[in-house]
Amino acid sequence: MSAAEIDGFADRIRKHQGGMISGWVGIPDAMLVNHLAQEAFDAVVLDMQHGMWDMQSAANAVAQTRLAGKPAIARIPVGDFASASRLLDAGASGVIAPMINSAEDARALVRTTKYPPLGERSWGPSLALNHSGLSADAYLKNANELTVAIAMVETRAALDAIDGILGVTGIDGIFVGPADLSIALSNGDQVAPNAAEIDSAMQHAVSRCRAHGKFACAYAGDGERAGELLKFGFDLVIAGAETVQLRAGARRSINAARRIASGG
Repeated sequence: MSAAEIDGFADRIRKHQGGMISGWVGIPDAMLVNHLAQEAFDAVVLDMQHGMWDMQSAANAVAQTRLAGKPAIARIPVGDFASASRLLDAGASGVIAPMINSAEDARALVRTTKYPPLGERSWGPSLALNHSGLSADAYLKNANELTVAIAMVETRAALDAIDGILGVTGIDGIFVGPADLSIALSNGDQVAPNAAEIDSAMQHAVSRCRAHGKFACAYAGDGERAGELLKFGFDLVIAGAETVQLRAGARRSINAARRIASGG
């Protein structure tokens, strides 16, 4: 059985088979994740860096995402590589690691997300075995292909080191954080994730990914920006956080009710 036959997500993103759109959730509620996963998202990201998830709630959310037939990806807190392997053990299909600023940082991520010979991931994937239905031997043989390690590029140092980061065996792709990148490139002067300078940096990131045969992901604040980033060539984009989508939906309903009630 090939990795592609077991789980199509990693295979699809590595082969650049069409732009993917992922949900993004920071509210630590597995049922909310399940509801979002019913929509036409290609994946759901659990934001453990700026969101409120702990390991138990994240593991439950991974299960709810998989129950809905979607892959779950987790963004770990800065430097929390120990959580990376635990999330993969829980059945996550990928891990996003923030503030990967060098090839050495990238190698540290690989050590905890890939089994030998690529890394040093410790054995204990009980929930991953349950979710995949694989035997222990089959999971071990396929895990490095079934899961993806994604390095965040969001600083000037990371942008300068992008070829070194992408050159690390076991790094499957990158995730560009345009807000932090705009802060870094402006020396802390502004948050401007849609600025022309950021567009140029993001297009450069996509081109370097293509040169290394790796995939590129990015955060977008809304659907319109997500569409622009897909046109840039990103393989997976975020179409806004769940908090923005929740409030926008509530606002539309409130405004529609008041408009109709007032005869407008």
